[in-house]
Amino acid sequence: MPIGEFGGAPPLAAEGSPVLTTPMYWMYEMAHASLNPARAVTDATKLLFQNPLNPWARTEVGKSVAAACELFERTTRRYGKPEWGLNDTEVNGIRVPVEVRSVWEKPFCRLLYFDRKFARPLRSPQPRVLIVAPMSGHYATLLRGTVEAFLPAHEVYITDWADARMVPLSDGRFDLDDYIDYVVEMLHVLGGNTHVMAVCQPSVPVVAAVSIMEARRDPFVPTSMTLMGGPIDTRRNPTAVNNLAQERGIDWFRNHVITKVPFPHPGMMRDVYPGFLQLNGFISMNLDRHMDAHKQLFAHLVKGDGDLVDKHREFYDEYLAVMDLSAEYYLQTVDTVFVKHSLPKGEMTHRGTRVDPSKVTRVALMTVEGENDDISGLGQTEATHALCSSIPDHRRVHYVQKGVGHYGVFNGSRFKSEIVPRIHDFMVSAANPSSLQALAAE
Repeated sequence: MPIGEFGGAPPLAAEGSPVLTTPMYWMYEMAHASLNPARAVTDATKLLFQNPLNPWARTEVGKSVAAACELFERTTRRYGKPEWGLNDTEVNGIRVPVEVRSVWEKPFCRLLYFDRKFARPLRSPQPRVLIVAPMSGHYATLLRGTVEAFLPAHEVYITDWADARMVPLSDGRFDLDDYIDYVVEMLHVLGGNTHVMAVCQPSVPVVAAVSIMEARRDPFVPTSMTLMGGPIDTRRNPTAVNNLAQERGIDWFRNHVITKVPFPHPGMMRDVYPGFLQLNGFISMNLDRHMDAHKQLFAHLVKGDGDLVDKHREFYDEYLAVMDLSAEYYLQTVDTVFVKHSLPKGEMTHRGTRVDPSKVTRVALMTVEGENDDISGLGQTEATHALCSSIPDHRRVHYVQKGVGHYGVFNGSRFKSEIVPRIHDFMVSAANPSSLQALAAE
């Protein structure tokens, strides 16, 4: 994706001068390493005060000490990539085991397939869905609930983006052009008759990929495209996130959040937007709420309320697991989507060729938004319909889910009960114009 008129990613701060860009990450690593002795002492203390042979273990003081030790351990831990934990699903009333395996791989992404192991083949095939997960800080496992909701009635694939610090510099760079190319390649691997679904950030590159495929009359163009809470046109109902990008401009991000991966990570000296900075941003947006959650964790640990403790651990094990993003990709995305609004202005290009959504004619379109979305404002995703002007009206659907925010668009009880059935009906009907016409009229 070109920046400005000349193409290529914007130059990084102090390009070629690691002396100026590396210290931020190195200082973080050293601070983390310096806590190891304290963590070891804390772990030993926790075991001591949880030992049933220790008489203090059953006292209020002993439980408080053990709870404080766990809080220290959890707030100083580096959280690794979570497991999917989707071992089975229910299809037509029957429990079916699920095997998660990679069917395509490149340095910055794997395509995962949730292979349902049926005892006998299904009577009729179910919709094949490629879920394009956000590459915006968290791992694809953040969409565990999304995958789980689609598994009973769909053949599910998902993009598993790599942590940039784990990709050796010798594997080359990764930018928005590459992201779009990856989406196109994955649709080719799946071989047609596939429905693509973009959750939040991927909406822009997915629209670009489909537009490019349509312009080329690619036979593997998806049957339908579903965009959920995506920042297609951030000029509509701009949120705090959108305003931040506009106010600071791309130079601020280039100079303040880009650093180099330190030794001993495989991606040493790669320019990245590091996960720990992203996590700081996530938490600072709702600092009071996170502090209250950890105060409650302490109280639940002392009381021995195992269910509430498990819920806290499950949420924060996912929420605090973040990955580094390639600097080229991150800066191009900020500039293209949030600063220049290139796609809705008709100025977005891919490897020198303009992205033209009006070329999309064979792909049915569905957009989904949350009424209370404070990340992608109401109307930002709906803007896709005006851009994809050549799609017949009966092959397009827009749905606003009442009473949900950004995460409620792709997770939670209302997502499962109200959004998933509508998306399923849309996908099943995508190849049937009369069915889609009735669905669009609802």
